[in-house]
Amino acid sequence: MLHGAAYAALGLDWTYERIECDEAGLPGLVASLGPEWAGLSVTMPGKRAALRVADTASDRAVAVGAANTLVHRPDGSWHADCTDVDGVAGALLVAAAYQPRAGDPALVLGAGGTACAALAAFAALGLSSATLVVRDRTRAADAEDCADRLSLPVTVLEWDTADFRALAANCAVLVTTAPAQAVEPIAADLAGARHLLDVIYHPWPTPLAAAAAESGAHLATGLDMLLHQAFGQVELFTAQAAPRVAMRDALRDAVADPVPLPL
Repeated sequence: MLHGAAYAALGLDWTYERIECDEAGLPGLVASLGPEWAGLSVTMPGKRAALRVADTASDRAVAVGAANTLVHRPDGSWHADCTDVDGVAGALLVAAAYQPRAGDPALVLGAGGTACAALAAFAALGLSSATLVVRDRTRAADAEDCADRLSLPVTVLEWDTADFRALAANCAVLVTTAPAQAVEPIAADLAGARHLLDVIYHPWPTPLAAAAAESGAHLATGLDMLLHQAFGQVELFTAQAAPRVAMRDALRDAVADPVPLPL
């Protein structure tokens, strides 16, 4: 609904529809598309394949190792980008009221694709370092490689031995990709951070949202991230400024839970 609202507001007679395609089928799909196609939004598990199939790619997509956006250029080539980075950065800056300061440290719970996008957002915002807390140390390799490509120092800690209260208190921003049931026992500790992004948003309020309301911390949600990444995609597809109010209002109308969506 975000893209449909955007194109209507921009006066474009465009359609935006879902296509079922697995990772193996993506190269064939892309090769079959004619010049009438402006681009593709790509979800997991196709994001790594999207980066491989593109003719060119943004630096941040290369750093993250994945692309959620394929832009069809006038010469017929395909360009890959990762507006998930915009999603994290926009959510933190707007919904979580974060004002970047050079040298700030960050904390991430999880080490998957969203964690990599978060690392790229931290680098773009000028943060100095990040700590990753993971269940399984061996699953952090992709995130560590991403941090290396970003020249962002990263420390990896294991979940079972992490001091969440101290980690949250000493970070400038915290991004959690962990499920609500994993966060619930430590939500009060995590809410000691002042600027939070909880990628989980349903059911609302999440345990971290409730704890943040108690502590007075500024909280962004996965819906804020979704909204801000969509702004970036629309601008890449149309070469026009995204109609942010129309897109936010469409998202607000589409969700049952009363999640704040500031602009």
